[in-house]
Amino acid sequence: QLLQRLSQATGCDRVVDVGAGQGHLSRFLAFGLGLSVTAVEGDARLAAMAERFDCELLQELAKRGVPGNEGPPRRCQKPPRHPLPPLTPRGPCHVPGHLDPGAPWGEFLLPPDPPGPGPAARNPLGGTGGQRVLVTGLHACGDLSPALLRHFARSPAVAAVASVACCYMKLSTPPQPPGCPPGYPLSAAVTALPGHALSYRAREAACHALEEFVGRLGTGSASLRVHCYRAMLESLIRAADPAQRRPRVQTVRKAHALSFPQYARLGLPRVGLDPAAVPLDSAAVGAMLEQQHKVVAFLSLVLLLAPLVETLILLDRLLYLREQGFHCALIPLFDPLFSPRNLVLVAARTPLGAVLAGLDGDEDSGEDSGEDGSEDGDSGE
Repeated sequence: QLLQRLSQATGCDRVVDVGAGQGHLSRFLAFGLGLSVTAVEGDARLAAMAERFDCELLQELAKRGVPGNEGPPRRCQKPPRHPLPPLTPRGPCHVPGHLDPGAPWGEFLLPPDPPGPGPAARNPLGGTGGQRVLVTGLHACGDLSPALLRHFARSPAVAAVASVACCYMKLSTPPQPPGCPPGYPLSAAVTALPGHALSYRAREAACHALEEFVGRLGTGSASLRVHCYRAMLESLIRAADPAQRRPRVQTVRKAHALSFPQYARLGLPRVGLDPAAVPLDSAAVGAMLEQQHKVVAFLSLVLLLAPLVETLILLDRLLYLREQGFHCALIPLFDPLFSPRNLVLVAARTPLGAVLAGLDGDEDSGEDSGEDGSEDGDSGE
């Protein structure tokens, strides 16, 4: 709905979805809203999967005999609050390539990693022929979100941007090599703020699903023991290999249903350690298991502060855009139980009042949809 309103307000029906993954958002924008979509994905394998899913959807539409202005029957228990648009048979164009944060806007893409079989992709932000685009990044990871904002600020071909960030712990911070701007801070205001530095741990905490954690606390869910398991595993990893300060142990499915030795035997090989060489049944491990309540209490205190960290990161981005004269707003657009990173940063070169008026949650966004063009002057302050 937000991107559709941006398209209508800017008169621009071309969208570039950066970090498109398997193309779920791009597919909806193209087939569902009829927008002309270019999906940019740095992993050529995901881009290929997205194209396959597009083909499967086109085949399904063909089976149902869906012409350009009629959609298939939609199953719902009651009429939707907002009528759904008809499906269109025009799919997105998938471009394997990743964004170069330091490049000028005319040199947007670098080769994908891993590389794809085709030739180098054409820059979708080139603005050839005077065509303008909307840029979006749904859960664009780490430095990708600030890179999108920088490209918007530098590129006259980009009419507006809508960014939903994630993975704040992957943001680059000062000091950085010459020519490599950090992902945080962006704005002059926050850069000049004493004590603005954010540790890796603080940024990582801001990525947690706070509402989900509160729900588990309220029910005393058995899944809370996973936090103790993870803390114990990291302690054992650092004891066995002190060089691993931040071991990247991927999620172990249904870990709460396992004993700790079972959990550790699945997790240790993922960081290159032999479970047989690590004592998993020692008295020290048993003593750590008894500290689960302290781990949960500590994590609860951390998550009380986490929204402050996320707010600082997002306000830094909003201020960066404001400092350059753009119209921008932070909108809590999603249900945080469905998507914990539910704040959308939207920016445009023209006032946003008509775009934001009537959006779900608009009354909570701090926006004033007045007519004087200053409606987005105070949002997020």
